[in-house]
Amino acid sequence: MPAMQISPPSSLSGHFLIAMPSLTDGPFARGVVLLCQHDEDGALGLLINQLSEYRLGDILAQMKLECADLDLADAPVLIGGPMQQERGFVLHREHGHWESSFRVNEAWSITTSRDILVAMAAGEGPHQALLALGYSGWGAGQLEQELKDNAWLTVEANDRIIFDTPLDERWSAAAGLMGLDPLQLPGYAGHA
Repeated sequence: MPAMQISPPSSLSGHFLIAMPSLTDGPFARGVVLLCQHDEDGALGLLINQLSEYRLGDILAQMKLECADLDLADAPVLIGGPMQQERGFVLHREHGHWESSFRVNEAWSITTSRDILVAMAAGEGPHQALLALGYSGWGAGQLEQELKDNAWLTVEANDRIIFDTPLDERWSAAAGLMGLDPLQLPGYAGHA
């Protein structure tokens, strides 16, 4: 009987990429990436568990925006990936009518325009949002090759991990969606 082949969905938008333990160097070590766009031209995602040195209040102050909400001002800013780290990406639930938004799926959007930060500073932004500096990107076929090389696990993403799980627990929580403990995985994987 021939081995059954399971083909991945044609698009992994809205899925987590969970770094295998063998990825030990660079920004993706123990990384969890929310894939925001994935098609034949490549993929774009945001790391959701890498803390930057900034707080949201720092970013708002640089933009000359005042924020009276101390909890919001103290919200962590993440490193979304190694590409264009001077650029901000707001991942949020409510889609809204922002100047520059991209819908990831039915649940989430990414906005890169200033108007969402103005609204957030005024207390009128999305209820669930996170800000990341930079993004993670793959050229055509690059992510597919990394998946074949067993660099990543994939699983459908969920809100709880993105917005409620502490940063240092997101890697194991994302793997837990698959029923796995990532610390029990070998540093390599084979092909059947």
